[in-house]
Amino acid sequence: MASSPKREVNNNSGENGDNGDQGELHGEHNEWKFRAPYKVHDNDPNFKARYNGSCHCGKVQYQLSREKPLDSKYCHCQTCQKLHGAPFQWAAIFHKEDINFTSGHHDLGWYESSEKTCVHKLPCKVSCAYCRTPIMDEGRNMILLFPTLINWESPEERKNFDISCHMFYPRRVVDIPDGKPKWTGINNSSELCADTPQDVIKKRKREVAEEDKKKKEEEDAGAQDAHGGA
Repeated sequence: MASSPKREVNNNSGENGDNGDQGELHGEHNEWKFRAPYKVHDNDPNFKARYNGSCHCGKVQYQLSREKPLDSKYCHCQTCQKLHGAPFQWAAIFHKEDINFTSGHHDLGWYESSEKTCVHKLPCKVSCAYCRTPIMDEGRNMILLFPTLINWESPEERKNFDISCHMFYPRRVVDIPDGKPKWTGINNSSELCADTPQDVIKKRKREVAEEDKKKKEEEDAGAQDAHGGA
């Protein structure tokens, strides 16, 4: 009886979306483990853990040192809807240095959505390679964490993660009349939807008018400088 061919495992890209390192720490393909956000802060006295989070199976666990995210928002784009299997994505922005993986940072899997590859290429989606819980989106400079993974100990801690706005709201599958700004695309880089409170829309119009005025003044000043140096 013929034996089955031996399967080869690629330790650089992994199988089934995991990172394929089999728990190793050394080698060029494991350098990411020693850089933020995957660097472990075991002996760092400056890292003060405020929150604990984990995936569904518990293999991946982490701490957060920042009391409030830099921003928090709901994204209604179709990519987030599909990847999360949910009406929208709740994302909280942190610096990469704000997170400390205490367990399972070798049990992570990557997914780069534009090229649809499992190679660790920024920006990319990060998930538990075992239970597939989405952990975060890793960007080039920041990370987008998913607050539902955090084990809050009080309503006050949960309130720290209240959203500031909605993005890609026209693509929503459910209405959320919460009085928050609702953008047609990326916040501050697109138009506000009619669902947005009128005072917020008026404020945004004033901000855009001031930005346009400042830009025109800078262009006029540049033109005068160029003319004077001619």
